[in-house]
Formats: sequence, C-alpha cells, structure tokens
Amino acid sequence: MATYRFHDEKERRRWQNPEAILDDVGLRPGFTFVDVGCGDGFFTLPAARLVGKEGKIYGIDADAEAIDRLKEQARREGLSNLTLKVAEAEESVPCEACADVVFFGIVLHDFKDPNKVLLHARRMLKPNGRLVNLDWKKEPMNLGPPLRIRFSEEKATRLIEAATFKIEVIKNVGPYHYLIIARPKSTT
Repeated sequence: MATYRFHDEKERRRWQNPEAILDDVGLRPGFTFVDVGCGDGFFTLPAARLVGKEGKIYGIDADAEAIDRLKEQARREGLSNLTLKVAEAEESVPCEACADVVFFGIVLHDFKDPNKVLLHARRMLKPNGRLVNLDWKKEPMNLGPPLRIRFSEEKATRLIEAATFKIEVIKNVGPYHYLIIARPKSTT
C-alpha cells in the first residue's frame, strides 16, 4: 500500500477536521471503531477520545513505523482503548461482527485488492454498523496521491455496493474529499 504522509498535522487540520468528520458519521461514546489504514492516527486518536473508555478502537496499517508512532502518542495521552496491528488490510480481520463503524480515511484507492478489503469490512461490521469511506476527489490538485490512482465517487460506490453494502450518503467534505456512508445489506 502506498502512503502519502502528511508532515504537518496543523496544516492538514486546516482542510480536514477529524473530530467533525467522526461526529458527522455518527461515532459515539461506547462504539467500536475500526480504522483500516490508520497510519499515524489522524482519525484513530480522535476516535479513541470520542468513544471513551467504554469504546474500542482497532487500528490496522502495513507501516510498522506509523503504528509505533501511534502507540507512543496513545501512551502519552493515556488512551488504553486501542488495539493496533501491523498488517496488510487484505489479510486482517481483527474482529467479527464487532464494529459500529469501519473507516477508510483516504486509503481505499491504495489497497492492492480493495474488493477483498471491503469484504473484510463487511465481516467486521455489526448488522446495523456503518462503512465510511473518506477519499480524495478525482480532480487535479496539489495535495494527495496522483490523480491516476484516485477513485471517483462512482467507482468507489460500485466497489462498495459490490461488497453487499447499501449506500446511504454521498457528499463533499471540504474542498478535497468526498464521503460515502453505507450499511450492510440484509442477507435474509
């Protein structure tokens, strides 16, 4: 998986507010949140604060150094509700039917097999849980990954629906990103 590391969190926060996004997608105290491709924890740490001691956070990333930085920051903040794992998303399902939210924060386009990753997300979600895909708009801009690898909203929607999800919301989130919220389709 390719990574597009942001060197200045304060700069990133000018165009992306993780707390507002997590609130918007319905993350609440006591929830279980899975951050797939969590990196340094730009969304993971705010999620851990939001779900509180009664909640649970799973973070998965292939970058061992990013996971180490995230562990250290969580330790400094006294956050003990995180389970972090160095793993490829295609090979990792940290829990079955446990998650209220499975979150992809600007990473779905990076996975070698996004279909497999989405099927894993389906396994992790509770029947009434939410899949959240926040990703780069497929437009020329000075930030983010190359345009050629980005997923349009339409492509991301097709992939998510193919993994047996029902799209509930598609909307713009700031100048550079779109957000898709989906729920598992009933299998009965």
